[in-house]
Amino acid sequence: MSARSKSTRRPRRRRRPWVRYSDERLLETRLCDLDLRIERTPLARAVRRLYAELDERGIRFKPHLWLSSEWFSPDGVPGIAVPFFLAHPRLTRLEAKRMLEVEGGTEASCMRILRHEAGHALDTAYRLHFRKSWREVFGQYSTPYPDYYRPKPNSRNYVLHLDAWYAQAHPAEDFAETFAVWLKPRSEWRRRYRDWPAALRKLEYVDELMRDISGQPPKNRSRAVVEPISQLETTLHQYYDRKAERYGVHWSDFYDRDLRRLFSTDPRHARRPSAARFLRSVRKGVCETVAQWTGAHTYTVDQVLSEMIERCRELKLRLARPAREARSGAVLLLIVHTMHRVHVGRHEIPI
Repeated sequence: MSARSKSTRRPRRRRRPWVRYSDERLLETRLCDLDLRIERTPLARAVRRLYAELDERGIRFKPHLWLSSEWFSPDGVPGIAVPFFLAHPRLTRLEAKRMLEVEGGTEASCMRILRHEAGHALDTAYRLHFRKSWREVFGQYSTPYPDYYRPKPNSRNYVLHLDAWYAQAHPAEDFAETFAVWLKPRSEWRRRYRDWPAALRKLEYVDELMRDISGQPPKNRSRAVVEPISQLETTLHQYYDRKAERYGVHWSDFYDRDLRRLFSTDPRHARRPSAARFLRSVRKGVCETVAQWTGAHTYTVDQVLSEMIERCRELKLRLARPAREARSGAVLLLIVHTMHRVHVGRHEIPI
């Protein structure tokens, strides 16, 4: 065989028998046995797009990426870990089924997160948070990460990029979110934030900072990887159990007063559909609406609604008003209790 024919030979396809497994069998598979790569996936296209955006801004640094259990950029390593479920459509479908949404599952959401994580990686690469000016604008990088944060939705001191007002979580997240808004092509951040003086000041600082490092090589060139999927012996079942616990809801007897206002136990409505049945019928659309408006994870919203449905069943509540009116009331009620989850309950920050 000639050298030319050898060079044009198509690479051998990886054998992944788990692609045809049932969900139950797939859940028993360890992450390290999935044999996944970023190459030749939509993730690879997203990475190339990120690198092109950095090039357009004159930034020489390009973060390296690897597959892990979730999105993160480790302390001291100027790189980005990407969740494994984005590397194969079978795993993406499982993630959607188990968690009701896929973080980074669309091209737009994937790029939003990549730009954010690139901000962390670039900060590490150029040791930006050691600068006095950085601390004056964003605060102390050394501030311990809290177990939860209580965002102020009406604040104009921070940019809006990822859900749940994530820039308010920590100074490091504030910088990463600001960088992501600055990096996005055609974001028109000067116009968008012209009436937000504090947020605009941060964006202008990032703009100056990026001009300062433009064309410069990074100070930290580590290519280390942290918790790569090849070393994770956790099964998918264990992975989702832990993830469900993280986004779950853990209180009961919390909705009675509001549920009794929306639905009824009056014998006059005994022939009307049960409130639990009604809520199940509108579940998908209501959860998507509330997740969009609150910024909460869809799984969290669904867990709140599940608790409401269970209480409706236990209280034997029934529909007492037109379905459209009841649906609107259910959306408002779910927003209130989801926001209570964010503000008063435990809102954990992924690191």
